[in-house]
Amino acid sequence: MLGLWAVLTLTGVLYAVWQGYAGRAFAATLTAFALLFLLMLLFAARGVETTLAARFGTSAGHLLGAALFLLYLIYALGTNTFTFGRAATAAALVFLPLAIAASAERKPAGTWQDFLLVAGIWVAVKPFPNRWGFSMSHWLWPFPGARLAYIMTILLFVGVALAAFVLLRHIDGVGYSIGWGHRWGFFILASFFAFACIAIPLGTGMHFIQFEPQWGEWKSLPLTGLGILFFTAWPEEFLFRGLLQNLLSRASKSEIAGWWTASVLFGFSHITNLGFPNWRYVVLASIAGIFYGWTWRRTGSIFASALVHAAVDTTWHFLFRTL
Repeated sequence: MLGLWAVLTLTGVLYAVWQGYAGRAFAATLTAFALLFLLMLLFAARGVETTLAARFGTSAGHLLGAALFLLYLIYALGTNTFTFGRAATAAALVFLPLAIAASAERKPAGTWQDFLLVAGIWVAVKPFPNRWGFSMSHWLWPFPGARLAYIMTILLFVGVALAAFVLLRHIDGVGYSIGWGHRWGFFILASFFAFACIAIPLGTGMHFIQFEPQWGEWKSLPLTGLGILFFTAWPEEFLFRGLLQNLLSRASKSEIAGWWTASVLFGFSHITNLGFPNWRYVVLASIAGIFYGWTWRRTGSIFASALVHAAVDTTWHFLFRTL
């Protein structure tokens, strides 16, 4: 994980320098990004959460929360965007979920606190349209020109979810790991191609997508694909499969019920994308959620379902135009 983090972070740094970024504000942003990304990847290494729990006990989740807030302060102070309002908001976004998780610390998975946390994290991350044009993520992360606001918000809340669900709640079966298992290649490819056989004719027939390859953008495929994998597919699979589908299955005592309910909710979470209400997006995202959830169930890993998710989004980005 450290090697993967170093390679990906160095690639991002070189790209940013090539774009002309430098100075103290850039250094502070890079430090916060790199360490938040490190936390995201380190927890995907085998045994990290058990090691932290053994060494720090129930304090591990709160210590991770404190580290997340400290990283936000490094960013805000280093970029000269610090205000007490922003700092108080960041503190609430970190420590309020941890307090809710701590209130259910000894309860079985699937309590109302668990579902409240999942819903709250999605609402905080999702860029909902509003009449005032206000975006909390853009307000919290204004440098550089709020271009990293969504990514930094994602990384922050992945850390919050890890602290709340992995370290405080000790939810089993999340599958937060990067690895490879028996027949994973088959499950990933089968899920991707089966969904493509449904989504392409359905999306075309619904006048939602149109085949229009972007041949001029293919040189950006590696960076775009990695960005989609780590900052869209991985966080969404963590939230909707590793947590929501997992919790629904435990609460209902039915893997099928948890799988299909999480898939439908995944679809409805996209209702504001590209205009509200976007029912065509809901339908296709719900079907996609079924295949992502199937992959997660068969492999027990959000990495496998994230690969399918990223393959779908990358194919959509380069080969189709949304109408």
